Amino acid sequence: MADLTAAEARVLAAVDEVAAVALLRELVAVPSVGGSPAECEVQHLVADRLEQLGLVVDRWPIDLAAAATAPDAPGQEVRRTEAWGVVGTAPAAEDGLPALVLSGHTDVVPAGDRSLWPADPFDPRVAGGAVHGRGSCDMKAGVAAVLAALAAVRAAGVRLARPVAVHAVVGEEDGGLGAWATLRRGHRGEVCVIPEPTAGAVVTANAGALTFRLEVIGHAAHAAHRHRGVSAVELFERVHAGLRAFEAERQAGADPRFGGAPYPYGISIGRVQAGEWASSVPDRLVADGRYGVRLGEDVAAARAALEARLAALCTSDPWLADHPVRLTWTGGAFASGALPAGHPLLPAVQRAVGDTGVGVPPERAIPAGSDLRLYAAAGVPTLHYGPGDLQLAHGPQERVPIGELVTAARAFALLTLRTCGVA
Repeated sequence: MADLTAAEARVLAAVDEVAAVALLRELVAVPSVGGSPAECEVQHLVADRLEQLGLVVDRWPIDLAAAATAPDAPGQEVRRTEAWGVVGTAPAAEDGLPALVLSGHTDVVPAGDRSLWPADPFDPRVAGGAVHGRGSCDMKAGVAAVLAALAAVRAAGVRLARPVAVHAVVGEEDGGLGAWATLRRGHRGEVCVIPEPTAGAVVTANAGALTFRLEVIGHAAHAAHRHRGVSAVELFERVHAGLRAFEAERQAGADPRFGGAPYPYGISIGRVQAGEWASSVPDRLVADGRYGVRLGEDVAAARAALEARLAALCTSDPWLADHPVRLTWTGGAFASGALPAGHPLLPAVQRAVGDTGVGVPPERAIPAGSDLRLYAAAGVPTLHYGPGDLQLAHGPQERVPIGELVTAARAFALLTLRTCGVA
């Protein structure tokens, strides 16, 4: 443990593990799947907790009509009739722009097949030193760690010199609606930390991701005479093979911060639907997928690259040359994002984490889209650090170690004092 000021030592001692775990379980128990009523419920829960901590809270209904039409809106993949933004700002000796923003999303992806889970995904349980459940890792543990850190600052009786702000956002999993709406409302900060799960590292860059749809048209025929038809499934096999080759080309020269990840800019087909009758040659196939955007690559250029490769694949096939695959861009659009090289936020976070006694975390990049790129585009230098491992997210084994939750809370408490100052 490094030499700490008296205020830092008091705040670290005030981090309450029991309360942090209880709060995380409370958050996980709200099934805040994107687009569901619970997505709003969890935002009000966080807003209430921020008010209890003495923060001045701005909660507002997000203008969904604007989010559907604004040229800079990030897009959505689920239907919403209501969504809420929440920002809490801690009172400080000085007014003005928050010195630090801690931004976390409260929406989660669907649980999928419940039979694959060892228990109810929305009935959080503690086992093996970890909290289990949907959203425990991605990223309600990060939100709980932020609230636990500010609770410790309050409990220790420390008054900040400059404000710290908490942004609780929705819609991150399907594009970034909440962060976009928060920034559009005018909330900013000098720097921002997003407590996404980083497996003990500090993430300073993330690849982008675009969702797309392919429509492949064949020719129907009776299955007994399938040679008279053209199977859309078999056509897609050729297209998919071509996309795999294109994917391999795009991995060349990937940033070393990805740590040897095999597909930092991957192309994944997540859903395929074809045919209407088992005894008919399928004449139409629809495939939905995700396409990685390289670090620093313009989204329009990334789209153009896939469009050009798909056109070339069609041209080389006699049937597809006359019946080209239709490509449409759907849902959320995640550009890549990065902390500016040499920015002092990286060593500040590394020092805060190291001073909790777990060692200095390495710098990494991740192959997943996030809200980082929205804050960065708004001129707010941003990085990720938070409890959990992204490899466990979106799956039935999702969990977060309690030790990592507490370490993150302690690191955020130190970072808050050092960034905002003590009055």
